[in-house]
Amino acid sequence: MIFQDKVDLIIVGAGPAGLAAAIAARESGVSSLLVLERENEPGGILRQCIHNGFGLHRFSEELTGPEYAWRDIVRARELDIPILCSTTVLSVSKDRKVSFVSKEAGFRSVQAGAVILAMGCRERPRGSLCTPGTRCAGIYSAGTAQRFVNLEGWMPGKRVVILGSGDIGLIMARRMKLQGAEVLACVEIMPYSSGLNRNIVQCLEDYRIPLYLEHTVTNIVGRDRLEKVTISRVDSNRRPIPGTEKDFDCDTLLLSCGLIPENELTRGIGVELSAATSGAVVTEKLETSVPGIFACGNVLHVHDLVDYVSEESFAAGHAAAAYLKAGAAAASAAPENRIHVTDGPGVRGTVPQLIDPDPEADIRLMFRPSGVFRNSTAVVKSGETILMKKKAMIFTPGEMVSLSLPAARLADVVNGSIELSIERN
Repeated sequence: MIFQDKVDLIIVGAGPAGLAAAIAARESGVSSLLVLERENEPGGILRQCIHNGFGLHRFSEELTGPEYAWRDIVRARELDIPILCSTTVLSVSKDRKVSFVSKEAGFRSVQAGAVILAMGCRERPRGSLCTPGTRCAGIYSAGTAQRFVNLEGWMPGKRVVILGSGDIGLIMARRMKLQGAEVLACVEIMPYSSGLNRNIVQCLEDYRIPLYLEHTVTNIVGRDRLEKVTISRVDSNRRPIPGTEKDFDCDTLLLSCGLIPENELTRGIGVELSAATSGAVVTEKLETSVPGIFACGNVLHVHDLVDYVSEESFAAGHAAAAYLKAGAAAASAAPENRIHVTDGPGVRGTVPQLIDPDPEADIRLMFRPSGVFRNSTAVVKSGETILMKKKAMIFTPGEMVSLSLPAARLADVVNGSIELSIERN
């Protein structure tokens, strides 16, 4: 690979978001671009997701994670997109200078005309859960266990308890069961699962793995290796209720307690972050508060389906290409009629948070419900004016809600603000 000191576009991350953004940018005419990836090959987390269920929306067929990733890898190769793997990005400056280090390139700083952040997310570690007990071996994040089993051929243990009911934890409950382990329980502190309903059915119910809602782990026992965990029921304030303890003799505890966007680089740039999503505040073009810096995929907000990650990242690639064609000054001029999008009752983490009205472009709004709502309606309104509605039998935190707001309705926005909410029918 021939290294240049200046390129039009740099994409940080070669997972499903980074690959989709790079493909879209190249197809939009960006000839000079570079993708930087810290792993030793592209594909991201999909490489270890050997279960099926990917691609139903995008490809209208069911694929495994590696199959889904391979399609984008092949397309990137067809488009001659340079991907530099085994590379650590050290910093990104406000003027879009990217510093990185790799075995192949050594240390380099490259000036970019635009940057797309696509670093993905990571799992919440034990340290942030404040779980009491000893610090013994046998406690892993669900994703780490997935990597051990699917990529490296190691079994983490034989008797397993899972804390949290995120999708990775649910999938690993089934995976461990299929590999011969005994999965004793899946424990969730909330009164509902945070995973997709299809995973609850296919990964727990089909294998008769009990799900303990409104429970949490209150003790971990073991000197060298995990020997036992204690779970307890929690009250409405999520505090353990004395006398409800239940012990499980086990050698493995998997943690599936949420995902966190990897935004250390984003913070270093000085990009404004959302308290609700832990990702960047963006416009409908996925541009952050720093001109020429875009964000997409799980680093922006944690998605439920990779199909939506790809769709959003294609949009980011096209937007970055348009930014480069328009020129920095023209592309970053915020219009006076910019609209602010806020979360109302029942809604958490709407993206985008800002809209620059375009009479020819509908606006895609995505959010997660803050709880379980049955027979309810998602409402988009400005002041007392209802811009659109979407009814559903059920809204759950495990499944994102996507709304397409017609561009024509933006003319009805008052005071430059839109609020999303969920109302019970």
